[in-house]
Amino acid sequence: MAIVTVPKKSCAVNPLKMSQPIGGALAFMGVRKSMPLLHGSQGCTSFGLVLFVRHFKEAIPMQTTAMSEVATVLGGYENVEQAILNIYTRTKPEMIGICSTGVTETKGDDVDGYIRLIREKHPQFKDFPLVYVSTPDFKDAFQDGWEKTVAKMVQVLVKPALGTPKDESRVTVLPGCHLTPGDLDELRTIIEDFGLKPSFLPDLASSLDGHIPEDFSPTTIGGISVEEIATLGEAAHTICIGAQMRRAGEAMEKKTGVPFTLFERLCGLAPNDAFIMHLSQISRRPVPLKYRRQRGQLVDAMLDGHFHLGGRKVAMGAEPDLLFDVGSFLHEMGAHLVAAVTTTPSPVLERLPADEVLIGDLEDLETRAKERGGDLLVTHSHGRQAAARLCIPFYRIGIPMFDRLGAGHLLSVGYRGTRDLVFHMANLVMADHEAHHEPTPETWALDRADGHGAAAPTSH
Repeated sequence: MAIVTVPKKSCAVNPLKMSQPIGGALAFMGVRKSMPLLHGSQGCTSFGLVLFVRHFKEAIPMQTTAMSEVATVLGGYENVEQAILNIYTRTKPEMIGICSTGVTETKGDDVDGYIRLIREKHPQFKDFPLVYVSTPDFKDAFQDGWEKTVAKMVQVLVKPALGTPKDESRVTVLPGCHLTPGDLDELRTIIEDFGLKPSFLPDLASSLDGHIPEDFSPTTIGGISVEEIATLGEAAHTICIGAQMRRAGEAMEKKTGVPFTLFERLCGLAPNDAFIMHLSQISRRPVPLKYRRQRGQLVDAMLDGHFHLGGRKVAMGAEPDLLFDVGSFLHEMGAHLVAAVTTTPSPVLERLPADEVLIGDLEDLETRAKERGGDLLVTHSHGRQAAARLCIPFYRIGIPMFDRLGAGHLLSVGYRGTRDLVFHMANLVMADHEAHHEPTPETWALDRADGHGAAAPTSH
């Protein structure tokens, strides 16, 4: 059992945390032809836009209400109204998702009231999907913004379906923000191999997977449609991935009567065994032979990787669900989580196999890694300087990952994803060992003054 603590620092020196609004905006990007709208200053939106462009290396649809100092003091109704009208007229979206920011939350803008006035004033918005989520960036973090946004989309967009017949072949999947588009593609393949038809909300696998669209679109170029979201109550099963999705699962159950199954982890052997068996039970089909083979490959990879990851002292910083998922698996591989830092409280943190979990920043992570002899750093790209100062291998995970390609296609779920994670981390450790510990001709000590003779052993 880990002890969750909060440091008493007056500021974040090297931030690990990202804000709620951009977490909510990313969730809206998993809906087809949607436009995320941040209600705040232009700088709030610009920051999120640059972060996502650098991470996904794709065009990112995001707009702002462009609140000025005067508008912030007097109230933002006119800015919200004009932004919605401009987006609706110029980009022809199927949904506009609105996230608040710190400046408008501090003022206390009643955005729900604004939306009601806009619907009364402009008949074209009477039934148009306008989804507003309160996501002040002066509290909580990226994962919280995603969690609230998915739950709100369920509450607003899914049609009530209590007591209606259910399609036993349909499955609603509510994925957490710690899963990449590549993870969602892998999950879709696994679920479909059991003869089931999955619907992902949100579905980043078809909107931010790096494909080139046939035509330019100012809105999202893929994702689940608003029409499909409305029919999710017809599915007979709901699967939530990550503890953060419990709220959305409960909202779905309340509105449709469909109970949900929560999988807090999908990285590792036992979590995937449970997931595969669940799919076999709800589909009433045996496990396909390909997954029996993939399971054997993972077990073999774990045996091979244990020689390099076992005993390794890991320092990891990530959002709570990602920290719990990958950190727990590294513990199962024999590694020791000597430093664990996260961004926001979560019920899973106390069950992390570490002595302490700190809600802090990357400075805290670096300090603890140095004090406790950490020899592998795991976090997003902003940890690269800390790894260089500590002279230890650095494995990039989470958002943002701007100094490597393919961030959206990294896998950590399923037997294959877990296997690949083992190989990538073990290879990183092996490469570091070779670079710092293997003798080379330049490090040979010669036993004769004339420079000839056998090499004497050296220590490192």
